[in-house]
Amino acid sequence: MSQERVYWLAWSNVAGVGAVSIQRLRQHFGSLQTAWTAPKGELLQVEGFGAKGVGRVVDARSQVNPQQLLETTAKQGFNFWTPDDPDYPRLLLEIPSLPPVLYHKGQVNLLENQGQTPLIGIVGTRNASEYGRRWTGKISKTLAQHGFTIVSGLAAGIDTQAHLSCLETGGRTIAVLGTGIDRIYPRSNTKLYHRIAQEGLILSDYPPGTPPEGRNFPPRNRIIAGLSRAVLVMEAARRSGALITARYATEFNRDIYILPGSLDNPQALGCLELIQRGAQLILGEKELLEQLGEIPKLDQLDTAAPELPPDLEPELVQVLKTIPVTPIPFDKIVQDSQLEAGMVSGFLVQLELLGLVTQLPGMQYQRIS
Repeated sequence: MSQERVYWLAWSNVAGVGAVSIQRLRQHFGSLQTAWTAPKGELLQVEGFGAKGVGRVVDARSQVNPQQLLETTAKQGFNFWTPDDPDYPRLLLEIPSLPPVLYHKGQVNLLENQGQTPLIGIVGTRNASEYGRRWTGKISKTLAQHGFTIVSGLAAGIDTQAHLSCLETGGRTIAVLGTGIDRIYPRSNTKLYHRIAQEGLILSDYPPGTPPEGRNFPPRNRIIAGLSRAVLVMEAARRSGALITARYATEFNRDIYILPGSLDNPQALGCLELIQRGAQLILGEKELLEQLGEIPKLDQLDTAAPELPPDLEPELVQVLKTIPVTPIPFDKIVQDSQLEAGMVSGFLVQLELLGLVTQLPGMQYQRIS
């Protein structure tokens, strides 16, 4: 097991350090393990770490024992992925605020993680109308029957209808929580939570035990958008959390589809505004399937090593041989190439300039085939 994996977990449990900050730490120090022992003065050199904040981070870090935390997490039966793991969801590697740790519970489908089974986000208001629930059910069932996995947030209203309708037709659904993976919210969805754990998958980037606080749910929505090839907003008021998911979807270059509603329904006004901004309309099940069928397919994962270009310097060849066409973390490249981290970093820059590799968020690299 990569030691870096331990420190993704450790840093994610340090108060005051978020997803973007952890990536900045890794980019600055070359590894999160190195960053863990960095003194206050060196932490101050990291983008976004001010004097007051660094003091709090150093204090919080001193209260976390990385190895002990890993052992406790395993003993309690909590499974998780980090960006260093080959099974980490591929599409999340592409977003700037990728979850440093993604806890999972239920039935893992690696084709979903690899992006080969398309995931569609369905979100909307907790105060759904009969019209919104009915069309959410119809759309969710249709998509599930055609091989799409439905992603939603386990909230009351539209989310609940999306999950239930998918399961009723024998489809796959993923619930992304705004709590720890062991906390059920709302309590009215206790039965649904357990059913998804048995037949689908539950995800959260919050440590186990995290309660349902309001501030946790907007960041949760970035995971729904990040996992999905497209996001469907079925019904949403002007200040609905579903609009936050739509905003993330726009940021991540995901397609957005809207169920048109009535001007007389306050729960539809947010959807109508999204249509005004250019979101696509849902005009029926058949029409939606045709539109989703036009989404470009992701490249199939190819683990075979591509041919090496001629006339490369031996050191560049040594590094390039360690990089597959699937994302690989920086420290694994260092380990496999048996070169110093500073040398590898320089060679990677040269390989990028030559158009042979590309860097992804989270200090991941992959070969350009």
